Amino acid sequence: MKIGIQRVHRVSVTATVTLTAGAVLAGGAFASTAHAAAPPAPKIVAKGGFLMDAGTGKTLFTKSADTRRATGSTTKVMTALVVLSQKNVNLNSKVTIQKSYSDYIVSKNASSARLIVGDKVTVGQLLYGLMLPSGCDAAYALADKFGSGKTRGDRVKSFVGKMNSTAKGLGLKNTRFDSFDGIGNGSNYSTPRDLTKIAAKAMKNSTFRSIVKTKSTKQKVTTKNGGYRYMSWTNTNKLLGSYSGATGVKTGSGPTAKYCLVFSATRKGRTVIGTVLTSSSEANRTADAKKLMDYGFKK
Repeated sequence: MKIGIQRVHRVSVTATVTLTAGAVLAGGAFASTAHAAAPPAPKIVAKGGFLMDAGTGKTLFTKSADTRRATGSTTKVMTALVVLSQKNVNLNSKVTIQKSYSDYIVSKNASSARLIVGDKVTVGQLLYGLMLPSGCDAAYALADKFGSGKTRGDRVKSFVGKMNSTAKGLGLKNTRFDSFDGIGNGSNYSTPRDLTKIAAKAMKNSTFRSIVKTKSTKQKVTTKNGGYRYMSWTNTNKLLGSYSGATGVKTGSGPTAKYCLVFSATRKGRTVIGTVLTSSSEANRTADAKKLMDYGFKK
């Protein structure tokens, strides 16, 4: 009887050891899987950054995401959003290019769509000139067209007011615009989180999506004398064509803003969208964006 009991006991111990070892192996597998699902957060050069899942709105990365900073031409995302949010906006409506738009470019040494005084350019074409070569002349023309008032100054002020009311409507508390193009008077600011939310709203518009994913375009415009000319514009966003799935959105730069980028990409039906502000160079802002999107797609 004792021998039988001992044998049973030995089998029981062996089974226990086997089960324990199996549990350890299984636990190790689970731990390994969990570790693989959580890649380390990337290090970016930009002083501020934010990334979210465009579909769910889930935050994927933050770095000083709510610190107010100068935004440079990423401001133009809001410029486009305001235009496209106008009731029954007619993209084929023509705008005559004024000398004041050209004078503004010269006085500010600003980025330009090279619009020519007297040409008649459609609203849709101005949006391409705004978002691809980052034309401040195109931004001025749009503000003049869609603002309200008897004078150009009044219309511009009205348009900037629409930009701020749109930001307020989106619930953004760390964003303020004092210009239509980002060349402000010291009171033009936003944050990585807020700019990303503005871009996410704009990307819901099919016209906006089509424009910001365009690498280059040639547009036929009507000249002062009734003839026509072609305007060729290339997108300043280097992610297009260099990052798989890139769909936009807008570059920005300036003495205070340094180098900024609002970016988005779609892979396997999933879209991530984000912003980096105050990076140290054009190359670094692009590298920062790629790091964040790579990270986002792994999460």
